[in-house]
Amino acid sequence: MQTNENYRLIQQLISKELNLPSPPAIAVHILNAVQKDDAALTTLGDIIAADPALTAKMLQVANSSLFARNGKVTSINRAMSVLGTNTIKNIALSFVIAAEFNEIDAGGFNHDLFWRHSVTAAVAAELLSKAVQLQYHDIFVTSLLQDIGMLVISMTKGEEYGAMLKEAQASNLNLLMLESKKYGFDHQQVGYALLTDWHLPESICTPILYHHHPEKAPEPDDQVAAILQLSDQMASVYTGAKPAELARDCQQNLQEKFNFTRVQALDFLDSVAVNSSKMISTFELGSEEIKPYSALLQQANAELAKLNISNEQLILEMLEAKDKAEKLNCELQDANTRLKELVYRDGLTGLYNHRYFQESLANEIARANRYQSSVSLIMFDIDFFKKVNDTHGHPAGDLVLMNIAKAVTNAVRPCDIVARYGGEEFAVILPETNAAGAKVFAARLRRCVEGIATLVEGQYIYVTVSAGATTFSPKGAISSKDALIETADRGLYLSKQNGRNQITVLEPEKTLNG
Repeated sequence: MQTNENYRLIQQLISKELNLPSPPAIAVHILNAVQKDDAALTTLGDIIAADPALTAKMLQVANSSLFARNGKVTSINRAMSVLGTNTIKNIALSFVIAAEFNEIDAGGFNHDLFWRHSVTAAVAAELLSKAVQLQYHDIFVTSLLQDIGMLVISMTKGEEYGAMLKEAQASNLNLLMLESKKYGFDHQQVGYALLTDWHLPESICTPILYHHHPEKAPEPDDQVAAILQLSDQMASVYTGAKPAELARDCQQNLQEKFNFTRVQALDFLDSVAVNSSKMISTFELGSEEIKPYSALLQQANAELAKLNISNEQLILEMLEAKDKAEKLNCELQDANTRLKELVYRDGLTGLYNHRYFQESLANEIARANRYQSSVSLIMFDIDFFKKVNDTHGHPAGDLVLMNIAKAVTNAVRPCDIVARYGGEEFAVILPETNAAGAKVFAARLRRCVEGIATLVEGQYIYVTVSAGATTFSPKGAISSKDALIETADRGLYLSKQNGRNQITVLEPEKTLNG
């Protein structure tokens, strides 16, 4: 009663989203045949024998190490006598259903990888059930079809479901949770509904419903579901993205849940690979051999041995690489410094240029505001400089500019900033300097320039400068960078207007000449 209720509820869930495909015709005939006790062997044999390709595959599997008993099996009737009707039925259903679904477009779903995984899981489950002496004849087909719900969902959802599979793998997320959140059901439930709809035995359908959570399965299906879960993990060792991690988990589960020793667990993983390679070929899923886990480990050890690098060598190479990186970093910093100098320096005088002056003045005003201090600005230019160029030539004028730049740079403090504002006009930023200090320095600067003699073709050139100065303080009348420049420039204009070779210090509300 409970299973019927499960089927009804799950059907209601998925009917809004999915249309379950019909079973293959030959699968229906096989299922009908085994339900008739009186002539099951003969009828089942006739159905399989009617398909030569299926017959050939069945005989190949019957003679494989996975199922072979005593003596070579040469006919389907002989196979049923040796292996039993249930085993032959399950093998036949496995081939028929796999072939049917391979013909269906599933929106880019990787059929080959899916069935390689499924066949490997089926082989693992068959071997494990024999190892633990589980009397359950449907284990191969049950394990083969445990994830058939994924294929059914992909048939309807196509690329959307493909993206979900990639998300689950890349982010290590739980696929069941993603499916339930998106659709309201998971692939376990879809597989259960499909196979129940196809009238497969409940002994096959119920373990599939719980194969990711065997602890929730009713007895005796819980043991079968546990084998399905572990067989899926073992298949992922050979078809998944993290074989080492998965192999470690499988080894631990075999030891803790099924009482294997460590050596037995490793040998068992190898036997899954060996038997799966043959079965995958029979299912026509390519001839690529699956390497046993022990072979993978040996290959990894061989690759490590080829490196032949000791810990000391690794450390030495690491230190060499570190030194090289540090050297490159220093060279890069030097290059950046030189580049910055090119960007912010005047090509003729070597002083900071107009762009750097603007940025620096804004920074100093911000600092003065932050620390409640002051910053002063001096603007000056050369008196009658045009006359110097007209009389002695522009090269002589350039030499005068260079000499003044050098003299002023030597006269300022390390924290002060001297810039060529433009043409023959210069600017000096004086951090932490009040109006009185600015006045003293401006006077010294004027006298310094007045004493410079520039020798050109045996003749000395002397020049003077006119200057304007002002001061910014957080509580002062000047409130911005532009206002500070405008005030200092106005002082410079007043110095020229009043006769040149002098300075004018402008403070809020008053003017001082000197």
